[in-house]
Amino acid sequence: MKKSIIALALMLTSVSASAGEQKELHILSTNDMHAAIECMPRLGFVADSLRALYPDLLILSAGDNRSGEPLNDMYEIPAYPMVALMNIVGFHATTLGNHEFDSGQEGLAKLIDMSTFPTLCANVHPASKWNMHVKPYQLYDCGGLTVGVIGAVALSPLGIPESHPNNTTDMKFDAPLEAIQEYRWLREKCDVVVLLSHLGYESDVEVSKSLPWVDIIVGGHSHTQLKGGEVHNGIFITQNTNRLKRATHSTIVVEDGKVVKRMAENIEIKGGKNENKVIAELVRYFSENPAFHRVLAQVETPFETYEELGCLMCDAYKTEGKADLSFQNAGGVRYDTHATGGFTVSDVLRLDPFQNEAVELQLTGKELMDMMIKCYDNDNKIFPYVGGMTAEYTLDPATKQIKKLVLTGEDGKKLNPKKTYKVMTNSYTTAISPTNRKDPGTGIGKITAQLIMDYLEHQGHVSYQGVKRLSEK
Repeated sequence: MKKSIIALALMLTSVSASAGEQKELHILSTNDMHAAIECMPRLGFVADSLRALYPDLLILSAGDNRSGEPLNDMYEIPAYPMVALMNIVGFHATTLGNHEFDSGQEGLAKLIDMSTFPTLCANVHPASKWNMHVKPYQLYDCGGLTVGVIGAVALSPLGIPESHPNNTTDMKFDAPLEAIQEYRWLREKCDVVVLLSHLGYESDVEVSKSLPWVDIIVGGHSHTQLKGGEVHNGIFITQNTNRLKRATHSTIVVEDGKVVKRMAENIEIKGGKNENKVIAELVRYFSENPAFHRVLAQVETPFETYEELGCLMCDAYKTEGKADLSFQNAGGVRYDTHATGGFTVSDVLRLDPFQNEAVELQLTGKELMDMMIKCYDNDNKIFPYVGGMTAEYTLDPATKQIKKLVLTGEDGKKLNPKKTYKVMTNSYTTAISPTNRKDPGTGIGKITAQLIMDYLEHQGHVSYQGVKRLSEK
């Protein structure tokens, strides 16, 4: 009898000890790296250092790994350098950002096959002919914790990710939240559930209301710099600004099969001194292309806004395309500052990295206004930049829809709604601005980046400080 009581006591003690056992999941996450290959040696060092402390470290990317660095995007196999560097860093998964589609269907399929980590996206369904190995989720064993990771990408008002529509033909896309909810059964199977989201910060906060079964959202798309992480509706959300300025180290504490604590810290990447030497050597190899460093023109005064650079692009389209007017979707202007000094080929290809074709259109003043309003609607409600004219627009404060638009030519006169003008823009802007215009547009056989390079070389010196052609009433 005494032995039975002792045995029972020992058994209860054992159960009590295991019941209070805590385990930790450590995640190193990035988002919107946009091919900042110069920062990858530092990221590799950070990953190595954390792995030394936490051998089961999970390394995740919330998408937009490419588009933004010519050394990567114009490589023999476009975007291969980032894939190779991510392989060495030891990424475990990425979701699809909208710019992953910039490779086109076949290019994206090849990049996925070259990756040693899976691509996770629950709301993307490629046609079988593309042989694109995208999975909705993946399970990981991290030191005895079962971790489920599910991915999702944001859709534009056109119902596709924000890339050229030609890059998403023969693909079906579901509303992100509906697709994610199909995998709520992961809660029963996993100790920790991670949503790898390329939806944007505001959307992450919104969907968190409907995802009580998710523990952490590793976010991207909006380039929102959070301080560590935030809790919204009981869900922990992380995200950093773009181009690998920072990464996030998150710690998830699990006790008795339940997440009891979540915390995160930002780690500085850009400008950090310590590097992974193997990755640094590979970056040097990828960087050996002097053609990208050729100076096209001298910048006399610094560019300080997206609009100043957008005006430069529009002037290049108008001048080199011998057009009356031009416009450029705001989302296609990829950085907002440039110091005085040389404007190089690499600078142009980072400013306009998408290889969109320059398109000529014959438009009446009314057709041009309709097209620009449609571009605004489908480009995150940011008005396009213009050349050869100024634009004054009035927004409905409740809906953010354009109520009134006035276009004024360089002669100070309003554009004639019935007169036909020769207009230059890019193929992406044309595709996301469907209207009833008579002329669908004709490609001129040059990419817009080439027009910008030609313009800079012909000008020799440029100064756009203070240039402003848009005004909102």
